[in-house]
Amino acid sequence: MYNVSSHKHFILNGFNELGALRPVLFIPFSIMFIVSLFANSLLIYIIISQRSLHSPMYILIASMAFVDLSLPVFYVPNMLLSFLFDWREISLIGCLVQMNFIHFVGSFQSTLLVWMALDRYIAICQPLYYHERMALPRFLKFVIPLVIRNVFIVLLVGALAGRLSFCLRNMINNCFCEHMALVELACGSTAINSLVGLMFLFLVVVVDFLIITTSYIIIFSSVLRSRTSGVKALHTCVTHIMVISTSLTIVLITSLSYRIRNYLPASIQVFLSTMKLLFPGCFNPIIYGIRTKEIRQHILKTLLRCRLVQTVPRS
Repeated sequence: MYNVSSHKHFILNGFNELGALRPVLFIPFSIMFIVSLFANSLLIYIIISQRSLHSPMYILIASMAFVDLSLPVFYVPNMLLSFLFDWREISLIGCLVQMNFIHFVGSFQSTLLVWMALDRYIAICQPLYYHERMALPRFLKFVIPLVIRNVFIVLLVGALAGRLSFCLRNMINNCFCEHMALVELACGSTAINSLVGLMFLFLVVVVDFLIITTSYIIIFSSVLRSRTSGVKALHTCVTHIMVISTSLTIVLITSLSYRIRNYLPASIQVFLSTMKLLFPGCFNPIIYGIRTKEIRQHILKTLLRCRLVQTVPRS
């Protein structure tokens, strides 16, 4: 039993049930990918180019846009090529690299929402100390521990997955490499991998959610006691809450789909898993662009300027 060879290459078999219709998926997913790239790039450009937006809140929004821009880049191009040309094979090393990158960058989606909640908490509940508390040296004490946590857990998950032997099948029922989808193919005990996967879920998603929830409960309590800044504060927070609610809903639905996968078509589960990573990249920049007045005004000015340049006749 110890001489069984371990697979070094895997087949990404997502949406295989669609058969000849599988290439059609190239159209909607490529549109979403282009929207994500354009919207997040525009948001980052606007915040970087405008000095008036160089405040902690907008820098955090730009950081979220960078995460939403980076996450699809590492798997969507390969997924689109697999739809068009049926290129489904990936090496074990490539699979582990892709998995670690997705988990590392994805972990900062919730972590950035924590930093945004802390930013709003200080701005609304301690406005006189906002610039002092949000100065980089002071704010680093909130940044460094969460970055170390994310790096440690992702490296642990990847290292344990890399030690497994994959002597069962080599078909991954997804369009990219995901931790539990890969672990399911291993022979031998994977109890420690499942435990570390749950630890990742608790220490990142659950802990971040508790910090965010606590921050906004305190914020809304403060707003209800102070009527003067209530409307402006609520408008600022509602945008973040919309993003948080959308991200959390997608994560919960995807997690639930893994628990009831025996009752769901495989293509539905793959679709939910893909949307968990791709949809926030399309949704978040649009919400921040529409609901944040300062960003919206600069976006409109930039687009109008580009249109005027195009309409100027050339001599």
